[in-house]
Amino acid sequence: MDTIFALASAQGKAGVAVIRLSGQDSHSAAARLTGGTLPERGMVLRTLRDQGGARLDDGLVLTFQAPASFTGEDVAELQIHGSTASVNAVLRCLSDTDGLRIAEPGEFTRRALENGKMDLTQVEGLADLIDAETEAQRKQAQTILAGELGTLAERWRQDLIRAASLLEAVIDFADEEVPTDVTPEVRELIQGVMSDLRREADGVKIAERIRTGFEVAIVGLPNAGKSTLLNALAGREAAITSEYAGTTRDVIEVRMDLAGLPVTLLDTAGLRETEDHVENLGIELARSRAEAADLRVFLSDTPEELGVGKQEGDIHVLPKADLRGEKSHGVSGKTGQGLDALVDQISYVLGERTTTHGIATRERHRVAINRALDSLQSAISVLESGPDLYDIVAEELRTAIRALESLVGRIDVETLLDEIFSSFCLGK
Repeated sequence: MDTIFALASAQGKAGVAVIRLSGQDSHSAAARLTGGTLPERGMVLRTLRDQGGARLDDGLVLTFQAPASFTGEDVAELQIHGSTASVNAVLRCLSDTDGLRIAEPGEFTRRALENGKMDLTQVEGLADLIDAETEAQRKQAQTILAGELGTLAERWRQDLIRAASLLEAVIDFADEEVPTDVTPEVRELIQGVMSDLRREADGVKIAERIRTGFEVAIVGLPNAGKSTLLNALAGREAAITSEYAGTTRDVIEVRMDLAGLPVTLLDTAGLRETEDHVENLGIELARSRAEAADLRVFLSDTPEELGVGKQEGDIHVLPKADLRGEKSHGVSGKTGQGLDALVDQISYVLGERTTTHGIATRERHRVAINRALDSLQSAISVLESGPDLYDIVAEELRTAIRALESLVGRIDVETLLDEIFSSFCLGK
């Protein structure tokens, strides 16, 4: 397999830049740059030089011996000064070295997967950690990266293998004096796994929202102060405000961090009857996005007048509190009155919803879990028919086991890999 290299730290000027190499020639390539031998595992300070002996930079050289490395291969890392010129000079020198090539996006992590250093859920957790913007996203990604979903999947798999082996023993020795009433233990094993799987399947939607972000729509009549409120929450002029009704035609989105949760605020068009065709399109879009949002903030005297169904947890506040002289249940984006209370209320509602999330975070996880559940439901139904149908039960258990193996990437994942790794940088 080729030896690969790439800049593992961010592009641009920095105090330190890290260049990573992985593969059988990584140590020898780093040694050529330093003009001396390197330890199989360790850290040394060296001067890096090109093929002609010209000084490139001083830096730390870290070496890791297979399989005790991130990729499971021999790995070398060069920590040099983070100027663009220094980085380019070292990368150019590595490009001119026989047997080395620049890494493809995510190739270091892909090798870690192929060499058994990570399962597929951990790869996804690493991708989420790199993209994490909020504390909730960081914690969720760390849980996945630590292998907790893979550990759960392996426990479920072992329980189902145990159940299948009990059935197979009865099938294989049906003519001999062996205990045949394994139904109670098999039932208990299957039901235990099904209980865990249902809990994870139910929590995927919220877990995915933590990963991708919640949507909160601000809904109200024209000139209710929606855009002013959005600007106040965002701390910048994200939406145009004016005294003229119908100013907002499209849905304006602002990404925020509320109490550690990723939230996208939606400023929607004012809801009213109008003969303006373009404004009507904006109003229909506003209603559609508001109804699909995770939470709605109704900025009006009576939410019913807006024609958008109020759902559990939705928030109703009175608009333009600065003009009303009211301090309760009102908000003003102009003066900030009631703003903190509104933010706290949004954070509380969304925070309460996150208490039901599980470890599984992606639609792919939900599909694999539901496939396993379907097979286990069939298995438990047939199991009650007795030993004559144990072979059918065993086959359903094997189908469920394969679904769980696809969850962690043991089978049926080739079509997913290019999509997953395309989101990684070259040095990861």
